[in-house]
Amino acid sequence: MEKKAKGAILQRDKETYAIVPRTPVGLVTPEIFEKITAVVKKYNIPIMKITSGQRLALVGIKEDDVNKVWNDLAMDIGRAKELCVHYVQACPGTAVCKFGVRDSLGMGIELEQTFENYEQPAKVKFGVSGCPLCCAESYVRDVGLIGKRKGWIVTFGGNAGGRPRIGDVIAENLSKEEAIQLVRDILQYYKENGKKKERTARFVERVGIESVRQAVLKT
Repeated sequence: MEKKAKGAILQRDKETYAIVPRTPVGLVTPEIFEKITAVVKKYNIPIMKITSGQRLALVGIKEDDVNKVWNDLAMDIGRAKELCVHYVQACPGTAVCKFGVRDSLGMGIELEQTFENYEQPAKVKFGVSGCPLCCAESYVRDVGLIGKRKGWIVTFGGNAGGRPRIGDVIAENLSKEEAIQLVRDILQYYKENGKKKERTARFVERVGIESVRQAVLKT
């Protein structure tokens, strides 16, 4: 099945599949909703589910319909199983929130465009919050960014799974360009030193956060 249709996830019934169209930082348009509504009706897809990663999963698709659904949607695949950057979750930030001090949506979109499908030892999830209230759950994402008035905080090694871990602060008071470059350096170090399917939380526990800091901060 996977050779015939990328982005299809076999479901519990062993007969139907789920797909996740790519919606960077959870932003959607009327046109996207119209496309999704049309394919759900056309192919009798029984479940639409908003995911924790600010994406919309279409669940219960018949095997023969998967490729047809993707063709009709004409949207990019939101990765869900591959060993790469899966998504960037972001809060509204300065776009609309009265608490926002940084443009989390703009930063999130740029990060997703920069690191989309970036090959990694395991799946990687981002959280970008526009203020220290951290509504995008940045501290429990593999890579987190938190906006403060003096600049961006970058964290690494967070996880919200069965073995939760608060991410470590790597640097703070960074400009947008400095934060993106630091993220690039962190992911490169992780790519070169992480074991296959070793999430960042377990990687940091194994190598130590100081090793990461020394490598990426060049100290």
